[in-house]
Amino acid sequence: MEKRVAVIIAKYREDVSWADALGYDYLVYDKCDTPLSNAVQLENIGREAHTYFTHIIDNYDRLADMNVFLQGDPFDHIDDQGRASVDILQNMLRDVVERMVPFKGLAWFKLKCDRLGNPHDLRKPENKGRWSGWGGDIPVGALFEKLFGQPMPEQIVSRAPTGNFCVTGERIRTRPRAFYEYCLRLILADPDDEMNTGHAFERLWQHIFNGNTAWNRESYL
Repeated sequence: MEKRVAVIIAKYREDVSWADALGYDYLVYDKCDTPLSNAVQLENIGREAHTYFTHIIDNYDRLADMNVFLQGDPFDHIDDQGRASVDILQNMLRDVVERMVPFKGLAWFKLKCDRLGNPHDLRKPENKGRWSGWGGDIPVGALFEKLFGQPMPEQIVSRAPTGNFCVTGERIRTRPRAFYEYCLRLILADPDDEMNTGHAFERLWQHIFNGNTAWNRESYL
C-alpha cells in the first residue's frame, strides 16, 4: 500500500511556491496578516512549534504515514554547500519516505547543547532585536524536565535544530494527544517567546519523537 505523505509548512512572509515542486500533498499554516487563500490562518505567536502542535492536535487520529514539518524557507540549513535547491530537499524526502524513517532531522548539522541551550547566538549584538528573548539563555533543561519528568543529561544532541524534520504518524502517536496539548499550553504561556520556549522546543524535537513511551506521564496538567 502506498504510504500517505503530508508536508506541513509553518509560513510567515516567505514565498512557499516551492512546495508545488515537492510532489506531495501539503498544508500551509500562514501567520501573515494577509494569508494565502488556500492556507490555514494562525495567530503569529509561538514560532513554528505553535504551528506544529496545532496540526498534530487537530489531526491526531488521521495523521499521514509520514509527516514532513517545514518552515516557510527551509533551504539555508539543508545542505552544507550553501543554500539548497528544491531538488535536494525532494531527494531527501524521497529517501525518508521510501525507508519510512521514524524520525529524521533535515538540517545538515547536529547541535550538542547543555541545559541552557549553549552554544547559542541569543547574545550576539548583530542579532539584537530579531527575537524577543535576545540576551537570555534557552531553557532546554527546564523544558526537558517539564515534558518528561526526569533530569536532562548534562548534554544532549539536537538532530533537528532548525525546526525542519520528518516523523511518522506512528511515532507521533507513541505519545498521547494530551502530551501535545500540554506542549501547546507551554507555548501559549510564552506567546512572544520572551522566555525562549519556542527556541527550546527546536532543541528537543528528536526527544519528543523518540518513541520512548516510558517517558510518558499519566497526566499532563
